[in-house]
Amino acid sequence: MRILYGVVGEGMGHAIRSRVVLDELSRRHEIEVVVSGRAHGYLKEIESERLGVNRIWGLSLVYEDNRVRNFRTLLANLKGALVGGGWPENIRAFFDIAERFRPDVVVSDFESWSYLFARMNGLPVISLDNQQIVARCELPPEVTAGHEAEAQLTRAIVKAKLPGCFHYLITTFFHPPVVKTRTTLVPPILRPAVLSARPEEGEHLLVYQTSTSDTALLDRLRETGVECRIYGVRRGIPAEERDGNLRFMPFSDEGFVDDLRAARGVVANGGFTLLGEAVYLGRPVLSVPVRRQFEQVVNARYLEKEGYGVAADEVTGEVLGRFLERLPELRRNLEAYHQDGNLALFSRLDELLASAARGDAAPDDPADS
Repeated sequence: MRILYGVVGEGMGHAIRSRVVLDELSRRHEIEVVVSGRAHGYLKEIESERLGVNRIWGLSLVYEDNRVRNFRTLLANLKGALVGGGWPENIRAFFDIAERFRPDVVVSDFESWSYLFARMNGLPVISLDNQQIVARCELPPEVTAGHEAEAQLTRAIVKAKLPGCFHYLITTFFHPPVVKTRTTLVPPILRPAVLSARPEEGEHLLVYQTSTSDTALLDRLRETGVECRIYGVRRGIPAEERDGNLRFMPFSDEGFVDDLRAARGVVANGGFTLLGEAVYLGRPVLSVPVRRQFEQVVNARYLEKEGYGVAADEVTGEVLGRFLERLPELRRNLEAYHQDGNLALFSRLDELLASAARGDAAPDDPADS
């Protein structure tokens, strides 16, 4: 089968989990990937005779002080699309793949270009991401409290992003009621390094931040006196840099997973990939969602609802102290979580690809209209 696989380039979580799926699918199928941003370089590493990786232009977000800056984001994306040649680049890629590859089915990890390609060419689309949980499941009031307007807006955006797909696979470590057909909840996608990691009780905190400008967080971490291994704040550093109990780490898959498996706890935003890995490895998380990212609010609040961590709007000395005190309790709760690797996902995905290849009709869902 020939599969066009779209990966959204904002953040690295989509690329990390997509790489796992691509490694599996490329054993049996021919695949062309379309991806933007930093994720392109990451996925380019696995390019092979059966797996091509194509750069396209994609939207990006501008962060400052753990907040999405809407106006700066708008300006940056307009510049990239119009001045930087983003749209013409995508049009060239469109015709190249249409003529050269001629895919049979499209898989989209919340990526719009591949979805539009499928729609224009009459191809079935399988959605594989975690964001669709906002649009296709019922979220209880305690999860949306204080964010009701954001919930409605995010639900509308997510619903409009990939409407009418053949099927929706939603990765999740929590299970709200599914309210739409053509929807399957599957466990988080785990990379081989995480699956083979052996958890142990260390003394350090693992800290991962999308924003590079949240100095208040660093001050609070410094005050704890606990060793903190920090990723994401100082991007591009070639080697570890130390500042008292703060250790700023260079990007490394192997080093990150090793620090995660032995962490006493994790301090992070509400990005799904890291939360899913931490839950699997039994590491409690203090989750502080990026402001104006409702999907991260959902992840963080369900993390607390399940007893796997603490959700907070910001990191204060009090919040950090409460998190550190609750670590033994949270670790006990995490012992009840079980996941059989990626077996459930791969099994269901194979079924859906076979069904799409046969030309089976997807059942109607009035809620999608």
